[in-house]
Parts: sequence; C-alpha cells; structure tokens
Amino acid sequence: LFDLLTPDEESDRANVFDIALLAGRLGDATRWVRDEPGRADLGLGYFGASTGAAAALWAAAGDPNVAAVVSRGGRPDLAGTALSQVTAPTLLIVGSLDPVVIGLNEQALRHLRCEAQFEIVPGATHLFEEPGALEQVAALALRWFRRWLN
Repeated sequence: LFDLLTPDEESDRANVFDIALLAGRLGDATRWVRDEPGRADLGLGYFGASTGAAAALWAAAGDPNVAAVVSRGGRPDLAGTALSQVTAPTLLIVGSLDPVVIGLNEQALRHLRCEAQFEIVPGATHLFEEPGALEQVAALALRWFRRWLN
C-alpha cells in the first residue's frame, strides 16, 4: 500500500488526475518489487481506488505480467484507450448509491477486452463509508485475487 503522489504533489489537484504520471509511478513500484530477491515469480495484482484505479488499469495495459486488477469506486474511464489493452482479469466495484460512477464503470466495462466483472455493493456511496461496505469490498477483492494470483 502506497501513495502515488508525494504530499507536496497532492496539493496540486491536477496531479490527482494525471493518470500517466500515476501509472508511471505504479510501474516504477512494480519494477522495484520484481527486483527484490525472491519476489520475481510472485503473482502481482493491482488494487486502485478513484483515479488510482485508472492508473492501475493504465499500468496493467503496459505490463502483461500483472495478473489481476481490482477497481474500487474507480474512474476506469480515465484510463482512456488503455482499457482495450488490459489483459489482466479486472474487477470493477462500485457502491449502489454512486450513480455517476456506476455509469462510468459500465461504459469502461464495454471497452475492456479481458476477463472482467462488475460488482455493485448495495447501500454504499463513493467512499464506502457505510457500516460493512469496505468489508464487502475486501471480500470481493480477496475472492478475485485468490482466483487470479498464483
């Protein structure tokens, strides 16, 4: 778990939406993990929320060794044309009380060419702050990663 921006960078709101920058940072972190002794053969999955989900999809599109992606309340639409290049099985999770993001995820789902699934957490808003909502997200993500990671 890590932030893709430094605290100083976070103060500039434009950086939060610079998906190429975020995806590049994720790619750098991925290379660092793979270079660690004994980790090169581990299955690797990405979990991203909001714009971080777009970055995860963009980074996965450029790395066929990413085994799975989970997007929570994500903005996969911001990954643009990279969506059609993602090969990692992808799970999109959205709260039922987040209609705008539901629509954006439904649209993104149509552009994904990989194994993909869309899950809606009943009674959850964008940040999944409702009691039990994050637990439901965790259970869905765990199932997805267990299915696709070695």
